[in-house]
Amino acid sequence: MSAGPTGPSSRVTTLGVPTSNEEGAGMSWSSAERAVLTRAVGEAPSVHNLVPWTAEIRAAGADLYDHAGARRRRHDPAGRDRVISGGAALTNLELALRALGWAPETVLLPDAGRLDLLARVTSPHRHEATPEEVRHYSAIYRRHSYRSPFAVRAIDEQERRRLAAVSDGAMGRILDPAAESAPLAEFLSHAGQAPRDDVAYRRELRAWSSPFGEPHGNSALPWAHLPDTATLAKRLAAEALVLVLTPDDTRRDHLLAGHVMEQIWLAAVARGLAGSVLTRPLRLHQVRAGLAAELGLAGFPQLILRFGYPVTGPRS
Repeated sequence: MSAGPTGPSSRVTTLGVPTSNEEGAGMSWSSAERAVLTRAVGEAPSVHNLVPWTAEIRAAGADLYDHAGARRRRHDPAGRDRVISGGAALTNLELALRALGWAPETVLLPDAGRLDLLARVTSPHRHEATPEEVRHYSAIYRRHSYRSPFAVRAIDEQERRRLAAVSDGAMGRILDPAAESAPLAEFLSHAGQAPRDDVAYRRELRAWSSPFGEPHGNSALPWAHLPDTATLAKRLAAEALVLVLTPDDTRRDHLLAGHVMEQIWLAAVARGLAGSVLTRPLRLHQVRAGLAAELGLAGFPQLILRFGYPVTGPRS
């Protein structure tokens, strides 16, 4: 996943005209408010740098649709990554509404006859954004996928636990660097045997393909091999890794996983961290089932978030 494109390609349409600030369904958006919502949704992380959602900004809220035209049968055959991306866009939409002074109310998959309708968000009540919500909203525009080795500065245990504190039907589970880096390295090494021409897959894994403090050089090429398992485990232990789990493995769970993923990611960025997400290794049944069994996971692993301090500051 990468930062979603902005501008006309963001697939956001607006319905309604500027009106008053009254609460409830009678309100709608000014042009400036619509621009805030449009930009926030367009900044969500997306699959293969595409925009796999369509947002319709309506009076008092918005509808978020799965954009079937972004289907990639080879890289995302089941559409799981696409729906995860939609969940991330939903988080950005809700934060933008809070920043505008409204309390979002969200219904996931509200119409059984419209599987492409991922979520319906309304904003019936005014809401004064908290300082934390403002910080997370601001982080939307600083978040990007950081796929390089992190700085040497370690993340303390308290900071690691804060990263896993978000839970909304999905769960962020912090990985124990001492006990769980080695088994994760084994499974990632197995996943690293993906087809040599799968550029997107290799891009996810390339941060561990070169020594710390050195440029990627040729090792950044998409067919670069991961280091040996012991070296990879050592590098994993130096990062903060959060595994996002869900109770089941349905479309709703994938949407929740993306929703929580973006919440955790924005919270990390707001605290000066950088990160990226891995989804493709968990598409392999042996990796997914093996990791769940080895780590005793109470749920379905959907994605892995990696965080650390950037070598240079996050992009502004």
